[in-house]
Amino acid sequence: MLVVVILVAGCSSQEKAKENVVSAKKITAEEAKVMIDGNDDLVVLDVRTQEEYNEGHIENAVLIPDTEISTKAPTVLADQNQTILVYCRTGRRSAAAAKKLVDSGYTNVYDFGGIVDWPY
Repeated sequence: MLVVVILVAGCSSQEKAKENVVSAKKITAEEAKVMIDGNDDLVVLDVRTQEEYNEGHIENAVLIPDTEISTKAPTVLADQNQTILVYCRTGRRSAAAAKKLVDSGYTNVYDFGGIVDWPY
């Protein structure tokens, strides 16, 4: 009987640990647009290259290429609790960049994929 109690306690601790893991939230372009229109205190983060950004980007987006997230985010994105909406061209780099941000302590990160899906 004692063994059963220990195993149950161990499982419940693992479940609580999983609940405390912060991850980037995946949202649609439509959800991102609603958030952008309704909140002046968020950052739209473009993680493409400078060249891609120059070809066209979402209005007021901040550029930090995905390869520079770890080094530039602490100074460009000083508030780790601010809402950050991340995008790239197709969604692959935004997912990786969003994960890097979360792993660095950012708590309110949303990945809305690629600008190719941005009809606005």
